[in-house]
Amino acid sequence: MDSTISEREKFWDAETFAIITDRTKPAMKWTALELKNRGKKVYLVDLSEKPDPDSLKDISSLPSGINHAVIGITKTEPADLIPLLREKGANRIWLHWTTETEKALETCRKLNLECMTGHCPMMYLGSGISIHGVHRAIAKMTGKY
Repeated sequence: MDSTISEREKFWDAETFAIITDRTKPAMKWTALELKNRGKKVYLVDLSEKPDPDSLKDISSLPSGINHAVIGITKTEPADLIPLLREKGANRIWLHWTTETEKALETCRKLNLECMTGHCPMMYLGSGISIHGVHRAIAKMTGKY
């Protein structure tokens, strides 16, 4: 693989993803849709008060064999979900920009999970002219991609 490809870009090479949302981060829905459009197996776990009817309602409902998980929740502590995601097979975790907590980072360290933080998934998945494309261009120009 090209050595200029960042670890954040490589994250999306996995085949199976769990996307965890409480509907406070709209990018979670877009992330799930984009991954499905790319032919990935995506399990959406909606922890909101009114979950999407096509989603799973809790982490325990996930099948085994999850490769990576993307967490974008603000109503509960993300760290509480990480051990369950590890049990389901997740070996890399992406904590959506502004949702990472010290407890979540520490949990990833304790479980030897690679953890991506500080970025919106759509900055890497989005395409074309959009707010995500503009954000991506700025991040590349400033060396923060």
